[in-house]
Amino acid sequence: MALEVGIDLGTANVLVYMKGKGIVLDEPSVVALNRDTDEIVAVGSEAREMLGRTPGNIVAIRPLRDGVISDYDITERMLRYFIKKTVGAGAFFKPKIMICVPSGVTEVEKRAVREAAVAAGGKSVYIMEEPVAAAIGAGLDITLPNGIMVVDVGGGTTDIAVIALGGIVTSQSVKVAGDKFDDAIIRYMRKEHKLYIGERTAEEMKFAIGTAFPLEENLAYECRGRDLVTGLPKSIEITSRELLEALEEPLSTICEAIHSVLEQTPPELAADISNSGIVLTGGGALLRGLTDRIQQRTGIETRVADDPKSCVALGTGKALNSIDFLRSVDSGKSRSFY
Repeated sequence: MALEVGIDLGTANVLVYMKGKGIVLDEPSVVALNRDTDEIVAVGSEAREMLGRTPGNIVAIRPLRDGVISDYDITERMLRYFIKKTVGAGAFFKPKIMICVPSGVTEVEKRAVREAAVAAGGKSVYIMEEPVAAAIGAGLDITLPNGIMVVDVGGGTTDIAVIALGGIVTSQSVKVAGDKFDDAIIRYMRKEHKLYIGERTAEEMKFAIGTAFPLEENLAYECRGRDLVTGLPKSIEITSRELLEALEEPLSTICEAIHSVLEQTPPELAADISNSGIVLTGGGALLRGLTDRIQQRTGIETRVADDPKSCVALGTGKALNSIDFLRSVDSGKSRSFY
């Protein structure tokens, strides 16, 4: 039986779906490299533990930035490692791979993803847009003429799309998502508290007390970092109200993009969306109060899909069974499949 693999090549995490097995891998998109020998020291979770903590000769690299490949060689080696880990080193047949990209990427960026997947061991590689995969993975029927709106909040990009009859009608991709949330928290701590914190600490704060909408209970978190005045370690207590203020700029950008896509949507489909609502997918959809924030801005009911982080990977796996349909849709220039 031919091996079929769906890959969500995310800025923050790589998820791998295998036909008949479901999601078999969920690892951070991080590679630790020895600068002296150019050898890979660790990949995934083990490498993520090294972020900001490596000696001079070892560097922890995130080879994808803002949803696209920033380091082709490291991405290829990372993909090769993950494919080998899931398919097996002694696999006789090369796998058929469905891999996702954000909706706004260029042809050059798509080619880079495809070539990296082929070089990593893929027999035939298909490229699919993330919002379509997310909609399929969320259990939505994209073949109907009714309009569906999906907002996929990942690590590097937020992809917003209106889908009908299997293809994207209108879409927008903004390079504001989980990573920008972390950056905003780091900037806020430097500006307001003169405290320097790293990416991992910012991410932990986001999960612990981050919110996109005012909470009834003001949550607190003890944040540790380096005092920019004295240069010494320091701990201070931060509240969810402060993080709401810190995240205001990236959240406003996402809401503006959703508003813009709704403005470009044909009226019949806009009416469908007002009835069916907006579906959030991606790891960033788990931010507290994000549904309330979007609902307040658009007036449209917003909900988070079941297991939002896995939606894109599940969608790629299901799409492998519908390649002929996606090709026929793509011939109609819907821009959903490559």
